[in-house]
Amino acid sequence: MLFERPDSGERAILVHLDLRSEDEREDPDEFIQLVTSAGGDPVAFIGGQRQHPDPRLFVGSGKLEEIRAALAQHQGELVLFNHALSPSQERNIERELKCRVLDRTGLILDIFAQRARTHEGKLQVELAQLEHMSTRLIRGWTHLERQKGGIGLRGPGETQLETDRRLLRARIKSIQSRLGKVRRQRQQARRARQRADIPAVSIVGYTNAGKSTLFNALTTSEVYAADQLFATLDPTVRRIPIDDVGPVVLTDTVGFIRHLPHKLVEAFRATLEEAAMADLLVHVIDSADPERDDNILQVNTVLKEIGADELPVLEVYNKTDLLGGECRIDRWEEGKPRRVWLSARRREGLDLFTQALSELLCEDVVETEVTLGAEQGRLRARLYSLSAVQSETHNDDGSVQLHLRLPAVDWQRFLAAEAVSEASLHAR
Repeated sequence: MLFERPDSGERAILVHLDLRSEDEREDPDEFIQLVTSAGGDPVAFIGGQRQHPDPRLFVGSGKLEEIRAALAQHQGELVLFNHALSPSQERNIERELKCRVLDRTGLILDIFAQRARTHEGKLQVELAQLEHMSTRLIRGWTHLERQKGGIGLRGPGETQLETDRRLLRARIKSIQSRLGKVRRQRQQARRARQRADIPAVSIVGYTNAGKSTLFNALTTSEVYAADQLFATLDPTVRRIPIDDVGPVVLTDTVGFIRHLPHKLVEAFRATLEEAAMADLLVHVIDSADPERDDNILQVNTVLKEIGADELPVLEVYNKTDLLGGECRIDRWEEGKPRRVWLSARRREGLDLFTQALSELLCEDVVETEVTLGAEQGRLRARLYSLSAVQSETHNDDGSVQLHLRLPAVDWQRFLAAEAVSEASLHAR
């Protein structure tokens, strides 16, 4: 980190400008949520309008004086901008205000640093921080402009700034190598699942849409879920059984956000590949959010960045309890599920969600009757392990008649593994 984090929440002055360019606009309410999620204490909110940012200070001289006055009045410790600032803009503003300045990217990185729990997550956060820091080194340290000197330190004349940049590049290269190893391990795991024909489903969506709550409800896991931005950062993978499909691998991914910095997308690419390589994306949407449509657009933008925009998608409109609506499945004209309305928190509509997954993932189902002799107990046990037996009838001669329903691929794999023909199971 560039600066030491205090033990208590920092008194922050928030700055937000409404810019004419649609690509540069941000949500002020989301900005406040980001600050509180980072543990900041917003003591003043300064808004304004500009057609274009000032190239030197981002804000105009009048607005800068307003920020300076707010710092003095509220004893502010930090100024946060709801925009991406260039390194020179950050340096110039800090020089004018004599306090620390952080932009939207730095704020999101700080939240990620607090949320990361796994070794991989911490590496990804550190990589994003170092890459962000590499252009801001001169701002973070007062000694970097001094030349090395003293006994044993004279020689090539390398400045401390150059030394730190060199060490920074070495650390970035080391982390990229370690994340490359993680990527290869994930690829091996995916190939193993593909060989076993286990479908992969990734849950994606805007941050705080309820992804982890849905994941916990489906898997009985205890992934941290809270009403805050980026409550969970590290991906979690679980297997769940789905009727007519069998086991399905379900992955909970990090939440997306508008204008997700490109550095974060690159640093978290190993994690987001789980979404890009999925058989089906489940796009969780906060149905009660007034910015719902714009949030959907932002998620689709990130999916395109990671190469996942061509995958089949099931939309899940969560938090229907806040709208007073009923749980239901909306379908495309050909009858395939398009979206599911549910409440993950109240566990309402989960049966509709698993039904939709079954319809989308199950291409072919075998439903048949077989008869097994008393000596074929192993085959019977194997069919039960596949959750294929719907009912069982015992005959007077000791044989059993089984009514089966299972995916066609599992049926063919069973026949091959047990070296039996379908005709022999119907012959009795």
